[in-house]
Amino acid sequence: MQILMLLVGFWWVFIILVVLVCYKLVLRLFGMVIIPQDSIGIINKKFVLFGKNRTLPDGCIIALNGEAGIQADTLAPGIHFWFWPWQFEVRIEKFITIAETRIGIVESRDGVSLSDGRVLARKVECDSFQNARQFLLNGGERGPQISIIPPGTYRINTGLFFVAQEPVLEIEDNMVGIVTTREGKALSSGDIAGKEVEGHNMFQDGQSFIDNGGYKGLQVQVMLAGRYFLNPRFATVETRPMTEVPIAHAGVVIAYVGEAGVDVTGDTFKHGNLVTKGQKGVWAEPLDPGKYPINPYTHRVEIVPTANVVLNWATGKTEAHKLDANLSTITVRSSDGFTFNLDVSQIIHVPRNDAPKVIARFGSMANLVTQVLEPTIGNYFRNAAQSSDVIDFLKERQQRQNDAKAQITKALIDYNVGAVDTLIGDITPPEALMKPLTDRKIAEQEKVTYDTQRQAQDTRKELMQATALADTQARVVDAERSVTIADFNAQATVKKAEGDAKSKTINAKADAEVLTTVGAAEGTKITAVGEAEAQVIQLKTDAVGQGNYAIIEVGRALAASGFKLVPDVVAGGTGDSGSGIINVLMAGLLKDSMAKENKNSARVSS
Repeated sequence: MQILMLLVGFWWVFIILVVLVCYKLVLRLFGMVIIPQDSIGIINKKFVLFGKNRTLPDGCIIALNGEAGIQADTLAPGIHFWFWPWQFEVRIEKFITIAETRIGIVESRDGVSLSDGRVLARKVECDSFQNARQFLLNGGERGPQISIIPPGTYRINTGLFFVAQEPVLEIEDNMVGIVTTREGKALSSGDIAGKEVEGHNMFQDGQSFIDNGGYKGLQVQVMLAGRYFLNPRFATVETRPMTEVPIAHAGVVIAYVGEAGVDVTGDTFKHGNLVTKGQKGVWAEPLDPGKYPINPYTHRVEIVPTANVVLNWATGKTEAHKLDANLSTITVRSSDGFTFNLDVSQIIHVPRNDAPKVIARFGSMANLVTQVLEPTIGNYFRNAAQSSDVIDFLKERQQRQNDAKAQITKALIDYNVGAVDTLIGDITPPEALMKPLTDRKIAEQEKVTYDTQRQAQDTRKELMQATALADTQARVVDAERSVTIADFNAQATVKKAEGDAKSKTINAKADAEVLTTVGAAEGTKITAVGEAEAQVIQLKTDAVGQGNYAIIEVGRALAASGFKLVPDVVAGGTGDSGSGIINVLMAGLLKDSMAKENKNSARVSS
């Protein structure tokens, strides 16, 4: 009851609260529409009471002349009158905001039908789809639009246009964009890509691309690094790395598009055509090291190494370039029927200016290896092995290598390839042949080992002898010194003896001279005395006779010597008594004389 009384007393407050809460509804009842500052009003006219344009034309969705239906014109932000709720429905829509990294893709629900073969509606002037009336009056077409809405905020009638947002196209550094368009002229027969046309701002202006004669499909022109507002319904872009030609390589361009080329090699090269840059075919001028924005679908760049290239005919061994990945160890058969394997390395060089000729002839470096190098080198060594036995092949390895280099160099000149060197690697002879050779070699080495051991023992014996000799060296030196001293003593003794001998000789000579002088004098004296005595004796003899004189002298001598003239015993005898006495005397003298001589002889002997 109290609440009712309160409401009755303050009814005007209640009315104010209702107006404040439902002011839009109240205003709407009086035909007023308020559009916020960030929105537009899309009008749907429910009916038309008077006039001839009461309904839309067939096939139309948007009303241009006040017909019933969604109106082309929208309500801007602010207050609008006379839009009675029973006749008009006003839908408030936010402005369409396209972010900085996105674009708006538009599809129109109304407009002229697309012509045959078209998939995108052509561009018309309509203030970036903000003026729906202008779009329709200028002949805007129904369906996906070729134009896009760049980043920003727009007042777009969403009753006519559906706007989807797509990310902008970003092409990173060192990448190229390969473009395929969905609109344009059809390609001519035999063409695989559309020619480059001008004025479309890197495919961002699709309508200009079409107006300037652009072709539908793959494009020769590529897009470089950057950000692009490209309609993905008009063109798709595939990013690929830029074509890089490394250092010590040349890039030979093979163009699949362009005008028909004219061969520039003349009669000197008959294995393919080389054309100038921009024409279809193999370009005569190769690309130097660097990066190039080339469409890999319309141009192929064959990388040719211009430095020395090593190719290995060895199973499981390959270089970084992988050109020898399919090469394997060469199996050959010798003249004596043995099969053995050998590894070969071939070093080749392709000059820069000859690189296009190699590609024009073979198509790729891999084809050069498989079509020329592999059969040429393999057949050479197979033929060489058949003309020799295994042992001779092993012994003549260096000569075989030199011959191979000369023959292969001569063969590769015709293919514009230089042969730098040919090297023979491991040679694997047959086990059946190598075992007896190995056994024999082992035996020879064992013999050498035994000889070495014997020599070592001999050396050891010599060492021991030398050690023993060294140990006795001191005594040998002492002995040698003793011998030397003895020799010196002997020489001194000899010298002394020689001195004594010389002294004695000199003395003897002196004595001899003295004796000679004395003897001569004595002899002279004796001679004189003797001659005198001889003369006396001769006189005496002459006086008394020889016999008597002799008896007188004997008697005198006996008397002087004290000899007994009359013996103690006188033996009788016959004959003359005087003779007997004389004989006795003579015997006694002879006995004394012999005894004296024997005594002198014994003295001399001692």
